[in-house]
Amino acid sequence: MTTADLPFNILSVDVEEWFHILEIEGAPPIESWMTLESRVERNFERLLERFAAHDVSVTCFFLGWVAERFPHLVRRAAEAGHEIASHGFAHQLVYTQTPDEFRQDVERSRLLLEDLSGTSVAGYRAPGFSITEETPWAFEQLVRAGYRYDSSLFPASRGHGGFAGAQRAPHTIETPAGPLIEFPISVARVLGKRLCFFGGGYLRFFPLPLIRSMTRQVNREGLPVIYYVHPREIDPDHPRLPMSRVRHFKSYVNLSSTMNKLDSLMREQSLASFREWMARTALA
Repeated sequence: MTTADLPFNILSVDVEEWFHILEIEGAPPIESWMTLESRVERNFERLLERFAAHDVSVTCFFLGWVAERFPHLVRRAAEAGHEIASHGFAHQLVYTQTPDEFRQDVERSRLLLEDLSGTSVAGYRAPGFSITEETPWAFEQLVRAGYRYDSSLFPASRGHGGFAGAQRAPHTIETPAGPLIEFPISVARVLGKRLCFFGGGYLRFFPLPLIRSMTRQVNREGLPVIYYVHPREIDPDHPRLPMSRVRHFKSYVNLSSTMNKLDSLMREQSLASFREWMARTALA
């Protein structure tokens, strides 16, 4: 089997710190972030090494706060041929902001990332996939802030975020400010329900053979699978935040398995960035 015969899917990284976990009582406020141990640099550089080993280009959704603190990570990723995209600046849930606050946050992040990378930043992903039925204004604000595509919709039920009725396929959203291409997070159909197997805690929890099977199911529908990972998820020894037992399990289960799963997926599939996928499918 040649590379051309393999599934053509998308790999992305949400570049944030180990303490950027949402909606828990123990989450540190932004004023204290600079005082906490940083792990994102070493973990992201390890990911870049693995991407290079597999000759895979990915989309890096940088949190603006991280980019401002570690500008060399943005430059190194761009120089390696990876797509630079935005995760917002301050890691705030969209539905906790006003439209103006949201636009200021995402515009600040885009301008910073473009300045650091020397490339155009077209894509955005909301923290916690927190564009919901209650925040349809976010799409218009993204267009006004200079974005061309979004990957924030989670088309299933979810603790925070979630847009259960959303389309599962990449599609164009028409807004008063112009069109926005939307890449919903991948979910598979299991017993009539939509379930995710492809990123974050889902990727860590489910065994690799099941992830492969669900990937084939999604690909048979003619849809790309969007994989996503956070740098902390390849770092089993990173510090822990206080949280409930359920959130602790979701946040820290199977951290030691992440890198092996990513290596297998990169070896077995043809993976690309959103930018490459759009170019190769003429969606851009």
